[in-house]
Amino acid sequence: MNTDLAGLGHLFVVFFLFHFSSSMVIPAIIDVTMEAVCPGRDECSVAIYLSGFQNAVTGLGAVVVTPIVGNLSDRYGRKALMTLPVTVAILPLFVLACNRSEVYFYVFYVATIVAGIFCQGTMHSLCFAYVSSSVRTQADHVRPRRRAAAFALLSGVSAAGFVSGTLTARFLAASSTFQVAAAVATATALYLRVFLPDSGGVSCTDGDQACDPLLQASSSSTSSSASSSDEELSPRLPPHKAGLPSLSDMFTFLTGSLAMSGAATITFFCSLGEHGLETALLYYLKAQFGYSKDEFADLLLIVGAAGMLSQLTVMPILAPILGEEILLIVGLLGGCTQVFLYGIAWSYWVPYLSAAFVILSAFVNPSIRTNVSKNVASNEQGIAQGCISGISSFGSILGPLIFTPLTAWALSETGPFNIKGFSILCAGICTVIAFIISLRMRGAQCSACKKSIVQQEQA
Repeated sequence: MNTDLAGLGHLFVVFFLFHFSSSMVIPAIIDVTMEAVCPGRDECSVAIYLSGFQNAVTGLGAVVVTPIVGNLSDRYGRKALMTLPVTVAILPLFVLACNRSEVYFYVFYVATIVAGIFCQGTMHSLCFAYVSSSVRTQADHVRPRRRAAAFALLSGVSAAGFVSGTLTARFLAASSTFQVAAAVATATALYLRVFLPDSGGVSCTDGDQACDPLLQASSSSTSSSASSSDEELSPRLPPHKAGLPSLSDMFTFLTGSLAMSGAATITFFCSLGEHGLETALLYYLKAQFGYSKDEFADLLLIVGAAGMLSQLTVMPILAPILGEEILLIVGLLGGCTQVFLYGIAWSYWVPYLSAAFVILSAFVNPSIRTNVSKNVASNEQGIAQGCISGISSFGSILGPLIFTPLTAWALSETGPFNIKGFSILCAGICTVIAFIISLRMRGAQCSACKKSIVQQEQA
């Protein structure tokens, strides 16, 4: 494990600082937004709609940008393309670091949308692709059997940055929070350019297996029946990939195997439920229990600490034993429990209990990313992870469009029933659908394995 991860130290530092700076401002955003849009009020439909519009536009842009950036990173290297989101993320933080008046808030609002288009999903997909790319060779950076643990550690570093940023915000005034966040974001960009080794572009041809250890392993250790199964699980982009792939190319890529289509479908419903929850949760807690900046920070600390514990310790231990398919099912089950507890919270402490289930739901994203990484070639890691991030961004478009009016309606005084967590319960249904799909995928994989064993015995 230590040998596999020897070249990733600087990547972990960049990923940590990136999330440290971005998460530091999250607890203060709601109060800043309410102060600028609806001063002196605890409920404000305008603020909810502004947040929903921002998420929808950001997601729409990310759907287009993320796969393109991932494809460009396959050709020109991960470091060059990572510079884009890390640099753009500085702009909105700098705006509110200067002033938090109403005019500056709306400038910040526009800058956040622009930055989100280039940052939402892009940084994650590039870092996951970097883990699978070599700094010095065209072999995988981390061996396939260790990828689940490596991706879990990368996600754990993200959670550590989230916890550290949120904890720092807990002890800073709102004005100082944005200044410190802007300074850390600037330091992140400088550190990336100076210290992070470049993974380099990959120039393998479509039929070059020398560049593809996944294909080498499958071709040297399987029978003819197993080889056909490997082909089904290893989609390749169409051979006419001289320039950027078209939408039809990416659709073919995502639907070319059971593993990729299943990962895309689960990612969509998870993203839809997650962004539905994000759209509603903080406004719901403020209206239902009167949460403020400090309570938000406490809740986010529990979420981040649980995710960090899960991804840095629990998942690396369980992944080699259970496999990412089982961990995905367990994670989705934990996610369902978490969301429904939020929605039916009957006291101010219930959301804190619900947040503890992140220990399980944190398994979901690394498990999906591992499945994707194992089923594509080395020279397609960027476009594959970018496509999955694009699917997630598509869910982030629909989430605000669906759940913003639903949340405003559920929290309004004119609603037909007094269930303020109604929109959160609806978001939980999306997670339940993803859970059911993961069970069906697991069943299909078990059936395929049994069929392959029978064929081998008959041969």
